[in-house]
Amino acid sequence: MTLNRRHRPFRIAAYGLVSAALLWLTLSPSIAIPEPDMSDKIQHGLAWAALTGLGLVLSSHRPRLIAAYALAFGALVEVMQAAMGLGRQGDPLDFLADTAGVCLALVVWWAVLKWRKARPL
Repeated sequence: MTLNRRHRPFRIAAYGLVSAALLWLTLSPSIAIPEPDMSDKIQHGLAWAALTGLGLVLSSHRPRLIAAYALAFGALVEVMQAAMGLGRQGDPLDFLADTAGVCLALVVWWAVLKWRKARPL
């Protein structure tokens, strides 16, 4: 399936829903969400890699915009966690993990593009 301009509202809606779900997961009181068996930093990295990866799949011609959005979103989440007082705390290391996730998604995306160009039809 080729994504074209007709699909743009659906792509924006899908990305918005994923962003809203991630916002809910990161801002809900800590007692409302069960703790998985992995580090908080790994969770952040994987979540932001997924957010960035989805953005790159849905709008592959705008990698800088997708990365900038994900990084700004991560910074906003940390500021909101620090300000809200519902059992969450803003942590600069969480933002560093978010940044690592964004970078991971960009590297994987770039590698896939290189592989696809090098692969003969």
